[in-house]
Amino acid sequence: MANPFTGEVTLHLDGVPHVAKLTLGALAELEDQLGAGSLIEMIARFESHKFSTRDVLMLVVAGLRGGGWQGTAADLLKVEIGGGPLVAAKVAAMLLARAFSVPGES
Repeated sequence: MANPFTGEVTLHLDGVPHVAKLTLGALAELEDQLGAGSLIEMIARFESHKFSTRDVLMLVVAGLRGGGWQGTAADLLKVEIGGGPLVAAKVAAMLLARAFSVPGES
């Protein structure tokens, strides 16, 4: 089960729950994959709603890899995401929010 106080989010792949978390390594991988010049640029893309489906996919992959999943973006394309694209987008948003917030602070 995911612990939101440590930045974790749960995502079901083919009915199996997986923990996703944006670790520093996962964020570096994500920056590279998205061609973002900085974390601020990457976050701004999502906050301004100027993100693509590929951005969501890569963010989810980075989070899953940060949670210990050994798959790739190609692997994620082959699985059933519990709740579909809408849940994937929500998980992406939660990953970013939890990675850059302090639990208990508003």
